[in-house]
Amino acid sequence: MEKKDDTINNGALTSRERMTIAMHKGVPDRVPVMCQLSIGHYLLNTDVTPARLWHSSEGFVEALVTLARRYRFDGILVNLPGHLENWRDGIERIDTAPDGTETVHWKDGAYTVCPPDDNVQNYRIDPVTGSHVRDSAMRLTVDEVEVDRLFYECPHTNGGLKYPYFYYDTDSGPRDAGDPDNWFPPHEFRTIDLLRESAGEDMSIHGEVFSPFTQLMELLGYENALISLITHPEKCRDILARFAEGAVWYGRKLVEHDCDAVLMSSAFAGGGFISRGMYETFVLPFEKRVWDGIRAAHPGIPCYTHTCGAIGDRLDLMEATGLDGIDTFDPPPLGTVNLWEAKELLGTRIFIKGNIDSVNTLLLKPLDAATGNVRKTLAWGKPGGAYILSTACSVAPRVEPEKLEAIAAVAETEGCYNSQ
Repeated sequence: MEKKDDTINNGALTSRERMTIAMHKGVPDRVPVMCQLSIGHYLLNTDVTPARLWHSSEGFVEALVTLARRYRFDGILVNLPGHLENWRDGIERIDTAPDGTETVHWKDGAYTVCPPDDNVQNYRIDPVTGSHVRDSAMRLTVDEVEVDRLFYECPHTNGGLKYPYFYYDTDSGPRDAGDPDNWFPPHEFRTIDLLRESAGEDMSIHGEVFSPFTQLMELLGYENALISLITHPEKCRDILARFAEGAVWYGRKLVEHDCDAVLMSSAFAGGGFISRGMYETFVLPFEKRVWDGIRAAHPGIPCYTHTCGAIGDRLDLMEATGLDGIDTFDPPPLGTVNLWEAKELLGTRIFIKGNIDSVNTLLLKPLDAATGNVRKTLAWGKPGGAYILSTACSVAPRVEPEKLEAIAAVAETEGCYNSQ
């Protein structure tokens, strides 16, 4: 990929410097801007085809950089794993439907459906029946899980969810959970390496690690996992402890590959899923282990957590995990956080990222009204620094690009601190 000009934003600070100051609870030249985009939004607003975005590091990097430049973001989140350079070697063919859906047929008979606006669906061959089964239908019961075979679970590697875990594109058998140093193959981090080369040294690049609780939910399925917290609490804690160990190793590797911050995706830990008490038992201690473990190897690296929805009643518990920042802060009706209240409660002890409603504001409102909401959000979050202007959760696929362009424009004209 041709390397472009490293400068994303013109100003006294580079994007990387601006983000670093905000994440260390300081006051930069202006409020930085960084939104997490849904995969569907990348697909609908770049020329990268679905199969190439999902299965090629080069394709995903192209999409990341294209929209970061268009929207003048100060940071980029890498939320898909990397892939081998020869990613097509295991593919028999790719079929394209009239609506743009691409179906990747793997040489072993499995296939992956890649929609033009959404996440992939993986169908592998059931070794018992010989028929195609979606990966989500192959989840286990909690009794079937052998804890010592677990380490780290990612649903976005080729082939989707797997137990015992293996890399679909390289492994002939399951990974050795007793060999943490060799659990993650080098290509897992190719996307991050290529992104730094393409986006330049002045861009803030963030890596994503799945929280132990999210991994539990993916391993067992959401309904079964929530029930298992009640029926098998000790077994669930053993699983969470094992996943915390894997998350520490993964987070450390992200920093070793020049990530400026580590985001923990803990999407299912809000009030719509579990109570405060269950959060305190099944989330807090294990997320604390992850942050403590990463910082033991990389002191000072900014660590922050993405939890959607109803978190207004547990901000104190989230802070107790030892995080540096919180991402999302969904406002009503999607969540339960008013930004001015969160700012008053948390001050600048942790940095705040988010609070623009991606659905009810950016998707459903016209441009002028959406921009007005962005201005109000900026005014609530800006005082004292330690704030990153962002959508609360991922930008919905069909949000018009002009509304995303307006976010940086507001920050550049009204988010400067030297004008106060």
